Amino acid sequence: MASSAHPSTSPSPTTETGPRTPSARLHHLDALRAGALLLGVVLHTVLGFVPGAAWLFQDTRTAWWALPVMVVIHLFRMILFMMLAGYFGRMVLMRRGTGSYVRDRLLRIGAPLIAFWPLAVLSLPVVIVGGSALLGRPLPGAVQGGAGDTGKAQGGAEGGAPGLLELLTPGQLWFLLLLVEIILVVVLVRALLVKALGAERAGRTARMIGRVLSSPAGLLLAALPYASGLVAQGTIIGGIQGPTTLVPVPGASLAYGGAFLVGWFLQAESTSLERMARGWPLCLALAGLLTAPLLVGGSGTPGSPVLTLVLVPLAGWAWVRGLLGLAARAMDREIFAIRYLADASYWIYLLHLPVVVALGLAMAELPLPPLMKVALNLLLTTGILLLAYDLMVRSTWIGRWLNGHRRPRALLPAPRRAARRPITP
Repeated sequence: MASSAHPSTSPSPTTETGPRTPSARLHHLDALRAGALLLGVVLHTVLGFVPGAAWLFQDTRTAWWALPVMVVIHLFRMILFMMLAGYFGRMVLMRRGTGSYVRDRLLRIGAPLIAFWPLAVLSLPVVIVGGSALLGRPLPGAVQGGAGDTGKAQGGAEGGAPGLLELLTPGQLWFLLLLVEIILVVVLVRALLVKALGAERAGRTARMIGRVLSSPAGLLLAALPYASGLVAQGTIIGGIQGPTTLVPVPGASLAYGGAFLVGWFLQAESTSLERMARGWPLCLALAGLLTAPLLVGGSGTPGSPVLTLVLVPLAGWAWVRGLLGLAARAMDREIFAIRYLADASYWIYLLHLPVVVALGLAMAELPLPPLMKVALNLLLTTGILLLAYDLMVRSTWIGRWLNGHRRPRALLPAPRRAARRPITP
């Protein structure tokens, strides 16, 4: 998430992992992390055009391609993000220690969740109700509840009076809350295992699991928690559904906790990413083949629950492995524009939804093709938030808070101060 989550070198030698040699910054993983966040912006924009979806805004025109786009993005986006969080998380923990790692994540993940919640989530009813009233449009079907990735209406718990935790919704920031929970559980369990097994034995076990996960058979192993999450949530339609309240839900915890652990163990084996990258064309081809039945008829399910339960996890992880290899091949060096977007992506995701919804409501009745509306919404949303990032975040304490560093402005460089001339008599 933050820069500290993506250090430029591998961890220092430790008794658990054995000696490591420093490596160059993993630019392709930075790009993938940014892509996973920015695909969330795409997803939330496209949802307004999915036929029959109850979303925070609904355009007067629907698009046949909107549902397939939503299904494909939802297959792999969050498991990719959580896998990268686990990979960089272990890297930071081994380099800095457990206490520093936990403090860093509470500062850069937990604190932004609390600080940005009023702007990112609490503002949504105001934007929707106010915008709908100004435009004379009825309220959309998903005004209440959180903003999840599936585009379904999300309400509170059924049966009995809801408690405080069930009334508060993390909205589209639910993944930050879940990530903090996963980190705390993993750190605790790791401490117990290291104490029981010893650091050396625990390190060998982690490296062995990493080797298995990076092998072709690792695709099946990684898919198991994903499938377990689908079973645990009680429905396989729409993929893994994020929690709509502060109460954890078993489906998301299993699927995304498993993805976090995949990244965690892959980092323990120094050659894991290289091994996975070799078969990226085959993985992308397999991802396409596995995804195709899910898109037949535009329903997002091939009809058979058992078949869906098999196809969804395998397709999701095939996309992840294929994209990891493709990114490693295409982005083996720093590209300024991608580096800049990677730095800005966290800020953009935190605040994008009120802007996307406001623009979606404003353009809902315009006689423009859906693809043009989506493109305009994305262009304006990212443009507004990039400008704000450059002016107010990148070179300020907010940038250091979110990304672990301050960087010079790029879009609007700060004016240079004139050098003082010596006073001559």
